[in-house]
Amino acid sequence: QVQLVESGGGLVQAGGSLRLSCAASGRTLSTYVMGWFRQALGKEREFVASINWDRGSAYVADSVKGRFIISRDGIRNTGYLEMNTLKPEDTAVYYCALGRWPRATRNEYDYWGQGTQVTVSS
Repeated sequence: QVQLVESGGGLVQAGGSLRLSCAASGRTLSTYVMGWFRQALGKEREFVASINWDRGSAYVADSVKGRFIISRDGIRNTGYLEMNTLKPEDTAVYYCALGRWPRATRNEYDYWGQGTQVTVSS
């Protein structure tokens, strides 16, 4: 069993910043990919960013490129999504997930967190 717990969401004004955390427990994360997704009310789930745990190589969606930074702390088994210059359209429930290559490259992940709400006001 793997448990993922997201935290750090909340209400922020446009232009502000938030840092989301995803704490993993149950197993080591070597060879895993951690991804971040979001789902706005009434819309489909959207890929945001992912990171290879061992190498730290990252991929960020075009919609947030230049504003969001994904990282991980191997000692704490915790991933982070730093969100800067937030816009109202970033409002969504944000989820972290764990998967393995190559399925994760197709957004097919094995474990999901409960989500954390991010609301950006104008």
